[in-house]
Amino acid sequence: MKKDEPAQNLFEQKAPSGNKYLTMNRSHLMNRLAELSNVDSINLFRSQLGKLRDSLIQENSDSSLITLNPAEIVEYKSSVLLGQMDQMLSARTLERARYYLNRLIKSITESRISRYNDLDLNRWQEYEEIITDSLWLIEKRDNSGAHLGWYWGNFIPQIPRQLMLRYTKQGESVLDPFLGSGTTLIEGKRLGRNGIGIEINPVVAEKAKALIEKERNLKDAKTEVIVGDSRKVDYKKILSESGIKSFQLAVLHPPYFDIIKFSGLQEDLSNSQSLQDFLKNFGEVVENLTPYLDPGRFLAVVIGDKYQQGEWLPLGFYCMEEVKKRGYTLKGIIVKNFDETRAKRNQKELWRYRALVGGFYIFKHEYILLFKKGRKAI
Repeated sequence: MKKDEPAQNLFEQKAPSGNKYLTMNRSHLMNRLAELSNVDSINLFRSQLGKLRDSLIQENSDSSLITLNPAEIVEYKSSVLLGQMDQMLSARTLERARYYLNRLIKSITESRISRYNDLDLNRWQEYEEIITDSLWLIEKRDNSGAHLGWYWGNFIPQIPRQLMLRYTKQGESVLDPFLGSGTTLIEGKRLGRNGIGIEINPVVAEKAKALIEKERNLKDAKTEVIVGDSRKVDYKKILSESGIKSFQLAVLHPPYFDIIKFSGLQEDLSNSQSLQDFLKNFGEVVENLTPYLDPGRFLAVVIGDKYQQGEWLPLGFYCMEEVKKRGYTLKGIIVKNFDETRAKRNQKELWRYRALVGGFYIFKHEYILLFKKGRKAI
């Protein structure tokens, strides 16, 4: 490129103000970056990079480039791309600036896809939605689309969404053995993950099925709702009839023992006669699904603790031990906030008073326990 030649044709189409992504002509962009690689002074590097950065911010339009082959375009999150360029501009040495430049070039020319998901690790900075901390502070429940929040035991859609983005690829399959209102399968449908859900209460299962069917299926995901006891259902038969070979992720959101009675069925875990019975039943659910979860893949348990006769019962940790007994390795304990439950809604002052009188703390969190299945047969 000549010294005074304008930086043009970098955009395939006009990027409106505030657009999150820049869509650029790959060859033009790579030529400009290659020129930067050959610059031999930090001042000239900054000057040329500054011009390139400014040209990316400008709104350019060239209708002749809109129909280019997809292989000839590259899309990059604008905040990340411009942020990387700012990092190069602030580099104190040419060596450091070239290091950042080579990293950017690599992110454009090479992909490094994780084994368990669709994330390109060479462009990890773009995945701002994905939480990697062990404390999840989620402001409010996602009630968009088919997520209605009508069910007493529902959990927020952001939890299965995060788990599926991290631990599955599009087209893989997720099991929810405590389906409830269908949250996992609705979110899986959005992300293009196949989903099978087991629900013991036929009335709840019917409502969940209707909501799941209502959600748009833009990525051709298979979904199946089965009425049954997750301790005993025939997964081999279910998988065979659905055309799915196995599961790559299991998301379990069991009853928190007997805090809420979800049905009058004796087999329902919320009707367990004692804590020991509950843990035994929960362990049987894990044991029944384990042969059908691929080795080396993940299982998550979403659960909270409870008070019983003035004693804090660490229900989450008891369930953690039941899973570990079945050959799983604990990979993480995530603490997620919640501000209120349906039972405590509009009673915040009363519960604060009770806590002060009784010397206890009000539950404001639950756990997401993450496990990895061993590679040996269980």
